[in-house]
Amino acid sequence: MILVVSGTNREGSKTLQLSQHLVDFIEQHPDKPEVKLLDLAELPHSLYAPGAYWNKPEDFAPWSQAVLDSDGILTVVPEYNGSFPGILKFFIDHLPFPESFDQRPVSFVGLSAGQWGALRAVEQLQHVFGYRNAHVYPRRTFLPAAHQLINKDGEITSEDVEQRLIQQAHGFVDFCKLFPNPTADAVEG
Repeated sequence: MILVVSGTNREGSKTLQLSQHLVDFIEQHPDKPEVKLLDLAELPHSLYAPGAYWNKPEDFAPWSQAVLDSDGILTVVPEYNGSFPGILKFFIDHLPFPESFDQRPVSFVGLSAGQWGALRAVEQLQHVFGYRNAHVYPRRTFLPAAHQLINKDGEITSEDVEQRLIQQAHGFVDFCKLFPNPTADAVEG
C-alpha cells in the first residue's frame, strides 16, 4: 500500500487537494496499487497532550499502523516560513522509531506560493527521513505559485504540472517495488 501524506493541517489547503490528485494518479498506475491518504488535519486531538510522546493515545494507533503497513510514503509538503510545517514534524516525532521509515521508500512533492516550489522544505524533510534510514526516491517535484495550481473546481490548471505529478506518482510506485516492506518482513520473520 502506498501512503500519501498531506503535510499540513490547514483547512482547505492546496496541499490536500494536490494529495487527493496524487492518490488518483497512483491508482491509475498499471499495477493498480492500494493507496491511502493521511490528512494531518484529522490527527486525533489526544496526540497533543504532553504525555503522548511516551504513551501513545489509542486513537493514534491507526495512523502509525498505516505508516508501518505502507510499501512507500509520498509526502506532499507545503513551504511554511522557509521550511516544512510543524504539524508534519510533530506527526513524524510520534511515529515508532526506528521502524517507521527504516528501509522504507519515501518521495516528496513540494509546493509554495513563491518561485522555488518548497525546495528548502523538501530538502530539509529529506534530511529527517534520511536520518531515519528511509530510501529517498531521487525524483522530486517542486511546484511554485501554489495558489494557481488548482482552480475553484479542484482541477489542476496546467497539463504540464499534471504530467509531472503523474510521472512522479508512477515512478514512485515502481521505485517501491525495489524495496520490500521492512515492517512486513519483521512481522513475518
